[in-house]
Amino acid sequence: MAEKTLSTPAKKWAREYETVYILRPDVDPDEAEKVAGRIKDVMETAGGKFTEVDLWGKRRLAYPIKKFTRGIYVYYKFVGNTEIVAEQERNLRLLEPVIRYQTVKLRDFMELGEVSADAANFERIEHDENEAPELTKAQRLGLEAIDRGDAPSEEEGQELTGSEEE
Repeated sequence: MAEKTLSTPAKKWAREYETVYILRPDVDPDEAEKVAGRIKDVMETAGGKFTEVDLWGKRRLAYPIKKFTRGIYVYYKFVGNTEIVAEQERNLRLLEPVIRYQTVKLRDFMELGEVSADAANFERIEHDENEAPELTKAQRLGLEAIDRGDAPSEEEGQELTGSEEE
């Protein structure tokens, strides 16, 4: 009986987690790839598996973080043990482009062999050239004028609305 139990491989149990991290809005695409590469390295060395990776893009923050009002959100799900979570959070804390992160446990006790990681690749972050620049605190408070280069002048605005004084 003892020989039979030793010959069958032990099941590797793991937990399912999801992590969201926020990058600075002005991050260089190469720096963003460096962050993704570090996360991949931690996952490979610790024996975990990604199940889903999604780039949510640049979004407005609920409140300013390190003087930024916008950030680039990256979401990923993975299966692994608690050591992976601790190591990933340590790396995210040390990386300068990351301004915030959070990991949440979704499920307990999954078998690691049952997990498939088909479409779990990090996308490259590209900046939109037409996007408005980040406003300063003085501009947000109305103490400084906001330069809107493409806004119509006063005469053009009247032509557009059709209101002329007679």
